Amino acid sequence: MAVSAVTADGEQATTLQRGTVTAPANGTTVVSTQGYTFRGNTNPKKPARLVAVDERARHEWTYTSRQGTDAWFFDVDPLPNGNLLVVSPREGKTLVYELDPATKEREWEQLLPYEDTHDIDMLNDTALAISHMRGWNESRGVSTDELLVYNLTTERVTWRWRYRNHYPDSTDGGQDRDWTHSNDIDPVGDDQFLASPRNFDQVILVNRTTKEIDLRLGEDDNYEILNEQHNPDFLRGEDGTPTILVADSHNDRVVEYAYTDGTWTRTWEVGTGQLNWPRDADRLPNGNTLITDTLNHRVIEVTPTGEVVWEYYATWGPYDAERVAHGDGSTGPTIREQNATGSYELTGSAGLRAGENATASVDTFIEATFAGTPLAGAAEGVGALWGHYTPWLRPVWMSGWDLFYALLAALVLLGWTVAEGVSVGRRRLGR
Repeated sequence: MAVSAVTADGEQATTLQRGTVTAPANGTTVVSTQGYTFRGNTNPKKPARLVAVDERARHEWTYTSRQGTDAWFFDVDPLPNGNLLVVSPREGKTLVYELDPATKEREWEQLLPYEDTHDIDMLNDTALAISHMRGWNESRGVSTDELLVYNLTTERVTWRWRYRNHYPDSTDGGQDRDWTHSNDIDPVGDDQFLASPRNFDQVILVNRTTKEIDLRLGEDDNYEILNEQHNPDFLRGEDGTPTILVADSHNDRVVEYAYTDGTWTRTWEVGTGQLNWPRDADRLPNGNTLITDTLNHRVIEVTPTGEVVWEYYATWGPYDAERVAHGDGSTGPTIREQNATGSYELTGSAGLRAGENATASVDTFIEATFAGTPLAGAAEGVGALWGHYTPWLRPVWMSGWDLFYALLAALVLLGWTVAEGVSVGRRRLGR
């Protein structure tokens, strides 16, 4: 049964609710919701939390951080012992801990000196693989964004790989405090890491021994391939073909690429223009894909042809979703192994719109207004920026159109003030 996610006065609801469920899941699904915290300000109607739901998308439990509203939630990984590895940035650092979902107690926790870390993986009982972004050497004026291995026992870094040693300084317009926005690290076998420098529009496979980049999907600013992606997963076809499944976030789609004859070929595309900033996609053993559709505030399981068979709405801003029984990431077959290559639209969703109404969104209006004109490309860029960033910044009581009109009024007022100032200045000069 679909329940509206919008309150009577148009405010963003914080309720959690089931959408379409035509095929029960295999056990519990855990969802991390990022929530809203911006420069020390939080919004209680956009909460950060972990949520667990059962096979029919019925609520099991909710966990909020004891650190209070300053905590965000990003990566959550099921561990072999049934616990969860939780990544929770706060105030310029990142707290990582092992959470017992039955007792809601932490088995251990470690505060790391890394700002806004999105992904940490357990390599073994004592080692963490960390994707460190927003690193900056103030005295030298260079980025220290890196991949690293951290030993929990000795509290020391035992391996590190810095992006600036492998990319030109000019990449993405030059080094700055958020140069790579490296948002993911996954071990591939014992000798490689899969990483996602989001701002470089690339997914890379790094050799832990040679420290060379063994494979690279995408290139800086080539948005046809990837556009500021999140959470890629590495799969191999039964013939050993390297394959990458990835949430292509700013292209509002999920894609899969296979590496054959020295080139990457897109073998699957789903949800283009229907998803809104997806940030995670996991291939399940049954061949379906679990997608975290962030700004539609939902998690969906879709078949290879795009049919939604399981759906859960989880405000505010879900980041990661894991089907606990299958562990972390993708454990299913590639699209080519399922003979389902192609591009597909989503069908079968309950169609709930958390925090929105039936009116066309501002970003859609901007893009439609200039479609077919010389300004179409610029309008698409502005529309994408509006759609992806303003939901995080606008007050919960204000709709997208309210913010648009407020900014428009402010620009008119600014223009009038400047014009009046120029007019007064000219009159004075004419005296």
